[in-house]
Amino acid sequence: MDLTENRWRWAVSGALAGLANGLFGGGGGMILVPLLLRWVKLEEKRAFASSVAIILPLCLVSAAVYWWQGTLDWLQALPYLLGGWLGGAVGGRLFRKASPRLLRTLFALFLLYGGIRCLFF
Repeated sequence: MDLTENRWRWAVSGALAGLANGLFGGGGGMILVPLLLRWVKLEEKRAFASSVAIILPLCLVSAAVYWWQGTLDWLQALPYLLGGWLGGAVGGRLFRKASPRLLRTLFALFLLYGGIRCLFF
């Protein structure tokens, strides 16, 4: 695959992740990880780590849009931000020790759980 084709795939992958983030208030990484793995052909740990780095700016853009529209309540979001910061720090440390297979399995289980919750609850 040549560099030009890869850049196009990177841009489309980012756009799809951003679209999901904007529409659903999150979930861009759930779209991005499989795209980075299968379509862009990144190595597994690099795909997971890249997804996290990409999602941060996408979340900031989505939050800015929600804030601009008057639908973002920072006081209500603050406890989740603090918990997310703590969880992200712990997860980042565990990431180094986790095998790609474990990460793939946990990610699949998380997607399955989320899908079932969306359909039935």
